[in-house]
Amino acid sequence: MDSIDGEVVHEPSPEFAANTNVAAFMDRHDLADYGELIDRTCTDLEWFWDELVDYLGIEFYEDYDRVRDDSEGPQFTDWYPGGELNVAHNTVDRHAAPGSETRNEVACIWEGEPGEVRQVTYHDLHRQANQVANALEERGVGTGDTVGLYMPMVPEVIAILYGCFKVGAIAVPIFSGFGTDATATRIADSEPSVLFTGDGFYRRGSEVRLKESADEAISEAGHVEHTIVYERLESDYERQERDETWVEAIGSQSDEYETKSLPSDQESMLLYSSGTTGKPKGIVHTHAGVGVQCPKEVHFGMDLKPADRFFWVSDVGWMMGPWTMIGTHTFGGTMVMYEGSPDHPQPDRFWEMIDRHSITQFGISPTAIRALRKYGDEPLEGHDLSSLRILGSTGEPWDPESWQWFYEKVGGSEAPIINISGGTEICGCFLMPMPNQPLKPCTLGGPGLGMDIDIVNSQGESVADEGERGFLVARDSCPSMTKSLWEGDERYLQEYWSSFEDPPLWDHGDWAQKDEDGFWFLHGRADDALNVAGRKVGPAEVEGALMDHEAVNQAAAVGVPDDTTGTAVVTYVVLEEGVEEGDELREELRGQVGEELGKPFRPREVLFVAEFPKTQSGKVVRRAIQAAYTGEELGDTGSIENPEALEGLEEAR
Repeated sequence: MDSIDGEVVHEPSPEFAANTNVAAFMDRHDLADYGELIDRTCTDLEWFWDELVDYLGIEFYEDYDRVRDDSEGPQFTDWYPGGELNVAHNTVDRHAAPGSETRNEVACIWEGEPGEVRQVTYHDLHRQANQVANALEERGVGTGDTVGLYMPMVPEVIAILYGCFKVGAIAVPIFSGFGTDATATRIADSEPSVLFTGDGFYRRGSEVRLKESADEAISEAGHVEHTIVYERLESDYERQERDETWVEAIGSQSDEYETKSLPSDQESMLLYSSGTTGKPKGIVHTHAGVGVQCPKEVHFGMDLKPADRFFWVSDVGWMMGPWTMIGTHTFGGTMVMYEGSPDHPQPDRFWEMIDRHSITQFGISPTAIRALRKYGDEPLEGHDLSSLRILGSTGEPWDPESWQWFYEKVGGSEAPIINISGGTEICGCFLMPMPNQPLKPCTLGGPGLGMDIDIVNSQGESVADEGERGFLVARDSCPSMTKSLWEGDERYLQEYWSSFEDPPLWDHGDWAQKDEDGFWFLHGRADDALNVAGRKVGPAEVEGALMDHEAVNQAAAVGVPDDTTGTAVVTYVVLEEGVEEGDELREELRGQVGEELGKPFRPREVLFVAEFPKTQSGKVVRRAIQAAYTGEELGDTGSIENPEALEGLEEAR
């Protein structure tokens, strides 16, 4: 989907570039330009990850003996061995200490969908995280035990996360939009004895009841002995014997607690992959891993400054939720959290929030921008977005038109789009532009700092500098790379390290390409390739060809069985506002794909729908689209925020 033949459209002004955090780092270490920065940080890994700790002011209780022990290979590298730290110390304790300049600064600005606003200071957050820690220990939770978070997006989720860190428990965030089956799967796998949940939350003006889903999931999965319920809706719900309200369980606790000093490799979080294909993978993160990776990216890539207000649209159940919290709070910064829908009560909800809260960094998925772009420019009118310095995006490839709209209309053709790609497996980014570099539409810039990334062919040979499309791989580990999978090493090695074994390379599963000007691009998932009569193409390329047509707002391509070619391409299209669907347009779109990609890839069918099934974070659930066409059993639909879209897919046939 991403184009590699575009021109540079963003050139940071000399003043902006000179004042970025990454420019200060380059000055400190005599790095003349971006190329030298990447060469140094991505090849001399031990120097960079050692220097980073002091440079970012990340505090260890006990110094580490060495930067890493990779004697068992990159698959099982031990980072900062001998060291002891705690993420909660770096994100909240030190900022709330008596006499600290940040003690009474705002850690979180929260806005509920109905419009209420709360501000939580570091002092507030510290007291509440201590209460959570005491409540956990009172219920028998200690170092290495799991704790579930099936919570609405309220500020208390931050205190829960940091309270878990304080006692050495492993936080298990579960997406609040999941249904019973998806939630039960994660509870059954992680086996928490304590689950934090809520009575519900607001979404698109309606009350979403969470407690009932939690009870059903616990009934199916077992393990949970204590349920602590945050009463967001203050509504009636069925009380179980294990239930306690937030006020009963947390409000009664002491607000003093001595945060535990933990080994660098102590598990901090268990984050599950979204589970769109196969059984969800339990990704294991450590205190040292997320404690250095998240702040590194927020500081350099997102250019966080002391006065900034950082808003990334995400649930705590997705990687970007904890990433935002840890990354922002390590520096005593202010994050913005929102509970509800991006277009409720009107399509200008985000633009209104940016104006009202003077938001400086705004991160969102490409799909969400495509959906908001459908409403046109009018919702942006009357809102002052000049506070924005940095835009962010992740989750999937862009189309150039939507990227350009985001850049021009939201960012005022001044704020760079820091388009990042990495994932749950590293709680961070393999690819990430720096804000002091020029940008082409849709680019991901290049490797993130300290990330030894390459593009290889099927033999594992580097093709990055030849400009060929290949597999995105990591040649080495980073501190936040999952230490294995929760279910064990066998699946971990099979999932990530089995494609290229000599030398071992982490196969991320994406098609990538580097253009002649050094800009990196992604072309969708390599394992989603559509094999039409022996010729392969990525769904994202077909979708991109469709979206090149002025009538198309969004597109999804899937492969379906075909007697002649083995696989045929079927596409679903969401049209721009006011465009009439019809057979003539269908043929135009088929012809456009054939012209851009070749006749074999012309869609067998072009079907028109009003919307695609999506997760709350804005990702299109392609397996649901394929199942709707083929009639296969879809299975768990708990991650789909708008299940009514499934009916539209079926009717389109």
